[in-house]
Order: sequence, then structure tokens, then C-alpha cells
Amino acid sequence: MGSSDLVFLWLVIALCCAATCHAAIVALVHPGSAGATIRRSDSETRTGALEAVSVLKPLCGAEPQLYANLETFCTQTHPSFQLVFGVASAADPAVRIVRQLARAYPECDMQLVIDSTVHGSNRKVSNLINLASCAKHDVIVIADSDIAVGPDYLARVIAPLADEGVGVVTCLYRGRRVDGFWPAVGALFIDEWFAPSVHMANAGGYGRFGFGATIALTRETLVKIGGFEAIRDCLADDYWLAERARMIGLRTVLSDVVVATDVTEHRFAALWERETRWLRTIRSINPLAFVFLCLTFTTPWLLTGALLGLCLESGATLAQSTADTVVDLSTSLGISARLLLHWRCANSWRAFWRDLPLIPLRDAMLCLQWLAALFGSSVVWRGVRVPLDDARNPYDTNASDSQ
Repeated sequence: MGSSDLVFLWLVIALCCAATCHAAIVALVHPGSAGATIRRSDSETRTGALEAVSVLKPLCGAEPQLYANLETFCTQTHPSFQLVFGVASAADPAVRIVRQLARAYPECDMQLVIDSTVHGSNRKVSNLINLASCAKHDVIVIADSDIAVGPDYLARVIAPLADEGVGVVTCLYRGRRVDGFWPAVGALFIDEWFAPSVHMANAGGYGRFGFGATIALTRETLVKIGGFEAIRDCLADDYWLAERARMIGLRTVLSDVVVATDVTEHRFAALWERETRWLRTIRSINPLAFVFLCLTFTTPWLLTGALLGLCLESGATLAQSTADTVVDLSTSLGISARLLLHWRCANSWRAFWRDLPLIPLRDAMLCLQWLAALFGSSVVWRGVRVPLDDARNPYDTNASDSQ
């Protein structure tokens, strides 16, 4: 074996070991299934944080669980909140759902805004701009339409805003499969790749988060960062909203509340499109982080290590023997770490064994999606092709200036 072959061999071994280290760290810092569920009202909430809240819910279409998801916002224990729902057309099927809610919860301060005004290339942000003028209160929570929350959600989420140094509070989410094989695979994308990676980054002190599941901030902060108008042409609007607050010196807090988000893609093509869109968006926002994502797809690296170990067993040199020992240890530890992460993400032993055969498929799909996301200059969002240029840094002027 020549020197160049040895260099390549040790490079591959180093990548396998790095993937194993990542899997082990993620498995250890993950809070487990007990910390990855909707938090209930048995936990304490600071009474000083119970300011009145306006919840903005941009809607588009009647998703499979829309009524049930929106209903969880109507049953909040918070003493004073307003729900503002928005659609772009009176013909939107979501209108019927909101009107059903209004009849079922007449005591709830609820408003439906129908406004087709388009303010930029991001239709969701255009919807938010149309909703913002109807918000009555100085604490604002933006939440996607496909999430379900516990009854103490609002009180817990806005609590960190009592600290003047906090600009944005955001929530992590757990995948909730809506019947079928591909929704189960999609839920694993969230539960066993995305969420654990966020927990690891958060444990390491990384605070540049902003998830559409929940963004909570004050009206004062929203004004200072230029309002929703400042991100009207941004694809990753949730991320850039939080980033603009960070640019003026305010922190982002990852809430201890974890909400549930529906995974409804029953076709492989739809799931592939959605997940590849997320990865391409990450590539546009943070290219360096995107490159290192290749180390987070555990199973392909474990397979590489196992094949490498088989090839090295016949080696007679000290270098080959050492390499064989290292790669065998890495593979064994990697398998253990991946199983530990799967166990900590599962709600029960039944769920552990049910989803275990999906792990190789899930990790292999992630690897292939990452390769696909290396290329392409656009993504498809709600049937519309959006250029990745719309995920660019939106603050080429001072963050406090309105655009």
C-alpha cells in the first residue's frame, strides 16, 4: 500500500470516527422522549410573564389535522390572548375551519383576516404583514398552522421575554406522523436527525435558531428590526426574523416547550421534495454548516467502516492492523450510539422495535438528499418554485431601518 493510499485510508477512517463521535454526543445530549413531548400545565410558570398575547396564524389550505391543531390554541390557560388567523382568499378551505372554531369557542378572542395583498416574494410573510395590523397586544407569537400545543404553551413560551436581553423565543418540534409509511419515515427525519442536531448545537452554546413552529417576540423588538416587511423577500423567514433581532444585540432562547408538527406526505416524491427543500435552505443560509452535515448521516458511515474493516482484516502490515482496530472500534461504538439515540427518541419499546428497520432507510435517504441539495438554485414551496437567492442575508442595511 503506497503512501497516497495510506493517506486516503486514514482520511476515510477519520471521517468514520467523526461520524461516530457525532452520533455519540447527540445520543448523550438528547433529552429523551420525556423531554420531546408537548409540555403540560403541571410545570411552573412565572406569573410576571403573563402579559396579553396576540397569536398570528397564517393559513393556506385545509391540512389534514387543521381543526384539531388550531383547537389547541383555543384552549390555552393563559388569561389573556388573541388569535388572528389569515388567508389570502375567501375561497381558501381554511376559512370554513376557522369559522367552525369561532362557533365552538365563542368566548375566545378570535379574528379572521382575508387579504390578498402581496408585499413580497414570500407569501407567508405577506400574510403576516396583513395580520400584524390586527394584533392588539404587545407580545406577539407567530406559529405555523400544522402544529399542536399543550394548554400551557403560551404562558411558558413567552416567559423568557421577561428578560430584556431576550429578543426572540423559538420552539423545537417533534414529528407526528399522520398514518402511513412515508409519514413515519418523515417523522424520523425530525425526531432522529433535526431535533437531536439542534439539541447538540444548543448544548454547545450555539444560539442562532429560529423555527416557524413558534417565534415569540415583543412588538417593540419587531419594530426595531424593521417589521415583517424586512423579510418579505426571504425564503427562510423564521430564521432571518430571529437573526435580525440578534443583529441588534438581543438573544434567542430555545424554549423548553416542544410542540408537535404533522408529517402528512404520503408519497415518496412529496417527502423528498420537502426535506430536500430544508437542506437546500440550510445550504443557502450557512454553507459551511451544510458541508459538515455529511457527518451526521450515521448508517452510511457505519457501513463504510464495516466494509473497510473487512478489507483490512487481510492486511499484514502494522499500519493496516492499527487501521483495522480503529475502524472496528469506531463501527462498534457508532452502532451503539445510533441505537441509543433511537431508543431515547422513541416513546416506548414498541415504537423502538417498530421503527428500528426504518433507520438504515432514513439515514441513507438523508445522505442522498444531502447530495441532491448540493445542486439546484431553487426549491418548491406550496407548489411555487422559489429561487434560493430569496434565502439570502436580508440585512444589507441597518437592522433597525424599515425596508
